[in-house]
Amino acid sequence: MKIDNRNLTMLMDLYELTMSNGIFQSRLKNTITYFDMFFRRVPDNGGYAIMAGIEQLIEYLNNLHFDKDDIEYLKSLNLFCDEFIDYLKDFEFVCDVWAIPEGTPIFPQEPIVTVKGPAIQAMMIETMVLLTINHQSLIATKANRIVRAAQGRPVMEFGARRAQGADAAYYGARAAIIGGCTGTSDVKTAKDFGVRASGTMAHSWVQLFDSEYEAFKIYAETYPDSCMLLVDTYNVLKSGIPNAIKVFNEVLEPLGKRPLGIRIDSGDITYITKKARKMLDDAGYPDCKICVSNSLDEHLIRDMIFQGAMVDSYGVGERLITASSEAVFGGVYKLAATELDGVVTPKIKISENTAKITIPGVKIPWRLFDNNTGKAIADVITLNDEIIDDTKPYEIFDPVYTWKRKTITNFTAQKLQKRIFNKGSQVYTSPTVQEISDFRAAQVETLWDEVTRFEKPHNYYVDLSQNLWNQRNDLLNKFNKGEKS
Repeated sequence: MKIDNRNLTMLMDLYELTMSNGIFQSRLKNTITYFDMFFRRVPDNGGYAIMAGIEQLIEYLNNLHFDKDDIEYLKSLNLFCDEFIDYLKDFEFVCDVWAIPEGTPIFPQEPIVTVKGPAIQAMMIETMVLLTINHQSLIATKANRIVRAAQGRPVMEFGARRAQGADAAYYGARAAIIGGCTGTSDVKTAKDFGVRASGTMAHSWVQLFDSEYEAFKIYAETYPDSCMLLVDTYNVLKSGIPNAIKVFNEVLEPLGKRPLGIRIDSGDITYITKKARKMLDDAGYPDCKICVSNSLDEHLIRDMIFQGAMVDSYGVGERLITASSEAVFGGVYKLAATELDGVVTPKIKISENTAKITIPGVKIPWRLFDNNTGKAIADVITLNDEIIDDTKPYEIFDPVYTWKRKTITNFTAQKLQKRIFNKGSQVYTSPTVQEISDFRAAQVETLWDEVTRFEKPHNYYVDLSQNLWNQRNDLLNKFNKGEKS
């Protein structure tokens, strides 16, 4: 199902067009390029990130075309030759694209999206590849941290009103579900992606009525099967919960209904929930759930649980939908190789900052699983013509500290990427958001606890095959000699 009907083709950096125009007029016009998207660091110093955004990338690539007014605007810039303008008029996307499926745990340096195609086209899609994957992967990763902190208690995404724009709210909520949230307050996201819509009431509802009791009573009469009352408009323990209990007794009990719960959105939540739980239990409502909200994140949730807060579920808004503690995912899109007349030439970017030195060549990322435990041992990036034969022992090694080597046996090797476009035609169908979330849950379970812990997680291994390491090292040596000559 196509969700976004906008033409986002022109949502690109101007340099994508100026470079494409220059290549169009050069001897490199027919050069095939390979670009990799990867990221360098996990947000919040976590042990892993969560892949998200592929469905929206597919929609964008399927809809690539320049409208008449786009062409007129580009002409008005006086930057492009007439032949290039004509090329854009009849633009047809012909690239191959591979990507790691949504919901997969991903790690720095490995290619999460790979694009093969004419240099003109591969360069032209950089901005949308990055912003689509960067945004949703950031939010899915943050959501997963918050969900894990809740230790099995449901987490609802409540952030639409604090998001940085409509798309951030809409797609951020989608990514939050992928990360593990059980529902979203964003009705459009819930409708379009078939996920649970979650919501209760605002303080304004309570304030509208002459009394808190009347507000609760009308709400309970309107929604007797899903009565969740917001009890902190005035005073949680002195009025909110007593009035809620009174309404439960007078409205719900005669109907044979049980309250769904109460929500607390302010105050010392740990202290208040302990008191609230006793009051509800003493009143005969031990099944009445306590939901809390109010600028929560994974750290506050962990602290509340450690301190014994009596919380059944969480509504998390601004710090989830904005990933406020780490506002940028940091994925980059770099040239890895060129191909002309069937000859592939690996390309490398060298920097004084060693973390920014790229891994050259056409590559495949693999994940190796221990057959005894089902746990992920390491990821290995190989050249595209290499196969990891999991019927034989295989040596992995640290690509920096190369003397650190280990031979593994009794394992299963799986390629991480799936082809999503073949010569411009979509060949992959995205699962539903809930199916992606279920997949994410299963995949995170394959990671060792040392990788998933919050404080100083274990550095998961992303190794290079010996052939790929040799190729990278040879190119580094080549350029080093060139500098000295």
